[in-house]
Amino acid sequence: MAEERGEHRDGEGQREAAVRVWAKASLVTPMAIRAVATLRVADHLTEGPRTAQELGEAVGARPEALARVLRHLVGEGLFVVANDRFSLTETGAALRSDHPYSRIGWFAADSAHGRADLCLSELTEALRTGEPAYGLHFGGSTFWDDLSADPDLSASFDDIMGARMAAQARTLAGMYEWQALEHVVDVGGGDGTLLRTLLERFSRPRGTVVDLAGPVAAARETFRRATLTDRAGAVEGSFFDPLPEGGDAYLLCWVLHDWDDASARTILRRCAEAAGPTGTVLVAEYGGGAEMSELDVRMLAYFNGRERDGEALTALAAESGLSLAGDHESHGIRLLEFTVGHPM
Repeated sequence: MAEERGEHRDGEGQREAAVRVWAKASLVTPMAIRAVATLRVADHLTEGPRTAQELGEAVGARPEALARVLRHLVGEGLFVVANDRFSLTETGAALRSDHPYSRIGWFAADSAHGRADLCLSELTEALRTGEPAYGLHFGGSTFWDDLSADPDLSASFDDIMGARMAAQARTLAGMYEWQALEHVVDVGGGDGTLLRTLLERFSRPRGTVVDLAGPVAAARETFRRATLTDRAGAVEGSFFDPLPEGGDAYLLCWVLHDWDDASARTILRRCAEAAGPTGTVLVAEYGGGAEMSELDVRMLAYFNGRERDGEALTALAAESGLSLAGDHESHGIRLLEFTVGHPM
């Protein structure tokens, strides 16, 4: 009997393990969430409950089919239904465009990130071939080429990154003596949100964003709206080419994780060349946390990039002619300070 009870417990444990795997691997719930995100269903529930018929007419979907998807998501805690009228839970409200922590840009298939995540369906082939899953899924294109070719995708990327950079800049502001700098060059600085936040906080430094044509235009508009054009500008260029000289600090914020080691070394080397013997190169990346492993897989799929710890970043910098001069960490962000040449 004891042996039978042991076998029963083993069998029950195996069944529960299989249930856990199913819950993690089934695509039904995440794809259902992404479908209603793409249709902006949550935005049509801000004024109160609505029927599937009303929602379907509002978002251009077949009401009966939409009702079936919404009923599944009721069971997942995103919606509630009463008298055939659907409304949002606190969790589902994060799919609203006006939510302070909206996830619509991450999940909607017509946004840069929501679209790009579809490449994860090619992860098996990417592991076999070493090619980015993004190119395998989208016919050989790259994430950056697609942003350059599609203004709407580019704008959605800038919206997400701008919100993230504004929050991260507030953390970075307390991690370094920015007021001691004269000129910060934000390499790959996107729409200028991060640099704008730093310049609004600190009165001394001037700033320049270096990026491709689309982000540079957006950065100039960011600085114009913030009345910072006397202290901030933007220059079109690639961080694989020689960078503008004259800065005393060259800043790389969440740039290197987009690239493989060879490309990351080239970017660091270009910063070292522009900084010269008296300049500084600052590298901000994530310092750890549970979300870092998920992001690492996403970087692999998108670009063959990777998340790196401080030791790996320091090794890449050393191979690019840089020496570690400071290591700062706060709220999951790591800011590494490098000087050109040998340690002082």
